[in-house]
Amino acid sequence: MRTSFLRSTTLAFLAAVAVILAACSGSGSTSAPGSTSAPEATPSSIGTPEAAVAAIQARTPLFDGFGPKRKDVVGQDRWWEVTPLDASTPPAGWTVRFTAGWGDCPSGCIDQHSWTWTVVHDGTTTFVSEDGSLLTPEVLAGLQTDAKGPGAGGRVTAGPTCPVERPNDPACAPRMVAGAKLVVRDGSGKDVSSVTTDASGLFRLDLAAGEYTLEPQPVEGFMGTAQPMPFSVVDGGLTWLDVAYDTGIR
Repeated sequence: MRTSFLRSTTLAFLAAVAVILAACSGSGSTSAPGSTSAPEATPSSIGTPEAAVAAIQARTPLFDGFGPKRKDVVGQDRWWEVTPLDASTPPAGWTVRFTAGWGDCPSGCIDQHSWTWTVVHDGTTTFVSEDGSLLTPEVLAGLQTDAKGPGAGGRVTAGPTCPVERPNDPACAPRMVAGAKLVVRDGSGKDVSSVTTDASGLFRLDLAAGEYTLEPQPVEGFMGTAQPMPFSVVDGGLTWLDVAYDTGIR
């Protein structure tokens, strides 16, 4: 009898302690006994095609004049297309492709040049490829004209890429430079901004109106370093900068 009484008393005491501990640790919980609470899902920062496009445009102003591909528009010469990386909702990310066309675009554009990135849900962008017809100076100038400020934007290239230059040969065109760190100093010499290029070689810098100097940093594998570039930014405008490294190929 005594053993049974002690056992009952002990069990009752343990049960009471369990109730008190449960009340102290989560009185507002509605979970069933024995269940565990799943962590709250973190909302995706890139959940729409438009958000994926904006993530790339935040890296470069070159595509500010592009719009979505439209089948009902005749002669469209700049467009973006976005496809999901998987079938989940929302997808884990997007493939974003910007295309510039020229040459009889009412019939579909004889020549096209494209840039492709992937953008995952947390906003990370990865450059995939640049392909198509050789981008002409006239087409590039048109894209630069439609780029919007404020600040500066541009691209970083390296050349020559062939021992003997062959004009209009895509194989000998300057190549884009990845991993180029560009430091911006104001008129007093103070560092005010910096950016590092991905494999597209394109970049954007948000800057107020003023006088600046762009100072490219050394990139492994190139001869020397690109020269510092003084430049101005006007209020609300955009300044385009072409940064050139020397490959050392002769």
